[in-house]
Amino acid sequence: MLKNEISDTPVYTISSAAKLLNISVHTLRMYEREGLIIPYKKESNQRLYSDKDLERMRCVRVTISEEKIGIEGIRRILSLIPCWAIAKCPAKDRKNCTAYNGYSKPCWMLKHKDNVCANKDCRMCEVYASFGNCKSIKDKLKEIIPA
Repeated sequence: MLKNEISDTPVYTISSAAKLLNISVHTLRMYEREGLIIPYKKESNQRLYSDKDLERMRCVRVTISEEKIGIEGIRRILSLIPCWAIAKCPAKDRKNCTAYNGYSKPCWMLKHKDNVCANKDCRMCEVYASFGNCKSIKDKLKEIIPA
């Protein structure tokens, strides 16, 4: 791991993560339900969070409290991420893809059938993983959209 790289190893329980973020467990579960985070789940269904997950939640908290954008607004912004360009989806898959044709939920919240994303673990997908903090969204868009 590079010196400035944030760990994606899930180590924090939901109560530890909530305490580190100074939010309630209920709030963390709500963020999951709303598609803002995908926690790692053990076979026992216990949620675990990484430092990268905590950074993602800090970005969400700043966006809500300082930028005054609500959860629905954040979800809509994330739904505009051109996942098809990042995942390099073939044109035939895009034709019937809800993420490509819609704009209400980020791609990792959708059920993918008969396309390149059908059997992917969204937590491990480059689309989800590329947007771990506020700065990374802008940087990724600059990378995929030519100036």
